[in-house]
Amino acid sequence: MLTLYGTEGCHLCHLAQDLLRTTNHAWQDVDIIDDDTLLARYETRIPVLQQGECELDWPFTLAELQAFLGMLDHPSC
Repeated sequence: MLTLYGTEGCHLCHLAQDLLRTTNHAWQDVDIIDDDTLLARYETRIPVLQQGECELDWPFTLAELQAFLGMLDHPSC
């Protein structure tokens, strides 16, 4: 399953969620604010979409999102 790292009130995170809704992929939202490790890793990068070792940092377009999702079938990251 995909994970979208972000935090409440992040307008960029809402934009990423809107793009994800146009796909047929399920994801879980993970709020980084209460986890020091996640906060240190993602604070300046959110939203970040992750599956396994593969990550897609914001900003990304719908085309870039679709390419990332297609790549997950044959991961190269």
